[in-house]
Amino acid sequence: MPNVSWRTASTDTTSAVARLRAATRASHDAVDAAFGDYDLSDRRAYRAFLRAHARALPAAEAAIGALTFARTLPPRTALLMSDLADLGEPPPPPLHFSVSHDAARWGALYVIEGSRLGGVMLARSVGVDLPSRYLAAAHSPGQWRAIREAIDAAGAGQSTAWHEVMLAGATATFDLYAEAARRELPTLADTR
Repeated sequence: MPNVSWRTASTDTTSAVARLRAATRASHDAVDAAFGDYDLSDRRAYRAFLRAHARALPAAEAAIGALTFARTLPPRTALLMSDLADLGEPPPPPLHFSVSHDAARWGALYVIEGSRLGGVMLARSVGVDLPSRYLAAAHSPGQWRAIREAIDAAGAGQSTAWHEVMLAGATATFDLYAEAARRELPTLADTR
């Protein structure tokens, strides 16, 4: 988390989601690049991809569980673990991840639920004989809009420092996924 000074109010009227999108673009691109070499149609590469996600998602979902709103959303960890089990792959040890402030949890929620959008796109690349419950777990109609509205409502009227912590939480979540991808690189190299 960045070292922030607590200010009493923010005079910036930019929505929390707009701030998140702008401030985390480079982190998002880095995670996309980290996972870009995984051929999801190849069984071994796909298994490595799922292992990487299994290093990050359980801890990230647990961290946002302190938010009442997050508990209304369907988790994906069980779907991910089922896909791994179908591939005969035990779950890898998860990476450590924690956030201690609700603002950071809202940032993490943005990343986790935003990844669901990307997952649906990636599911189209998964081999037809491979399980894809995790990646295919789309938001229900209107759910992504409701998530964005909840994030914006949480950030409305908050201090600049609160928003900085939210952004740090989102960045930490992207970093978690990037580290998970790096941990599976040796496995990915074995698929070539």
